[in-house]
Amino acid sequence: MTSSGSYDESTPLAREIADITRRRMALQQRDLPLPAAPRVLTVSNQKGGVGKTTTTVNLAAALARSGARVLVIDLDPQGNASTALGVEHRADTPSVYDVIVGEAEMDDVVQKSPEFEHLYCVPATIHLAGAEIELVSLVAREQRLRTALDTYLQEVDEPVHYVFIDCPPSLGLLTINAFVAAREVLIPIQCEYYALEGLSQLLNSIKLIEKHLNPDLRVSTILMTMYDGRTNLAQQVVADVREHFPDLVLSTLIPRSVRISEAPSFGQSVISYDQSSAGSLSYLEAAAEIAQRGAQQ
Repeated sequence: MTSSGSYDESTPLAREIADITRRRMALQQRDLPLPAAPRVLTVSNQKGGVGKTTTTVNLAAALARSGARVLVIDLDPQGNASTALGVEHRADTPSVYDVIVGEAEMDDVVQKSPEFEHLYCVPATIHLAGAEIELVSLVAREQRLRTALDTYLQEVDEPVHYVFIDCPPSLGLLTINAFVAAREVLIPIQCEYYALEGLSQLLNSIKLIEKHLNPDLRVSTILMTMYDGRTNLAQQVVADVREHFPDLVLSTLIPRSVRISEAPSFGQSVISYDQSSAGSLSYLEAAAEIAQRGAQQ
């Protein structure tokens, strides 16, 4: 920093620090609007390793940090979202499995995350791995999560502003339940060569769900993840996706970040693990964009 209080931006590191400082100050000056009704977003991409769970957890944490009441539903048998939010999800823990396969009420399985005051989670346990088979024989098998969630949102004492549903990397009955329960789909796309591979299949599946099971469903948001600005490939992928989906892609790019990768091993989101990191700042900016877009609709 110079004697006048401004940053000397003559080196790449100094420019990066100055940029992060400007972005952080801009965020601090923004009040995120709260939606008038609960926004239910399914985070989905049948391609694995694109950052679905990371995106779910960190957007939820970022919005909760801003004062919104946020519920995360972990619908992935691996339970990674439950781990990252620091909630119990051992085999005998009441979980989303008991809600969609059993007769449990959602209110009975919701846990408060230690991350932030208004952040809650419906955990997943290993029992969810067999749920696809068990759901086949159940009545209204595609509607079970929606029925439970709608009841919970109507009866909960304080209003919930956002619900994020973390899906498994497949298009099976669990993901269909998530699509039927949601009103919006958020698609994370990795900034790599095969980014658009399989996306058309996902979009066709969403159209089928919209036509036959949930006419309110729409793709509202695409978030580019694992961005490395040093490579021409990443820049080209972002340009291609924005050309195809100009109204859906957030302007925020989520960078490749050691801090983002480390945070779940400590049972935390990157928002609480390292608030000063570039990864944390990017998810805070993405959350602000999502909140602002919702207010404009």
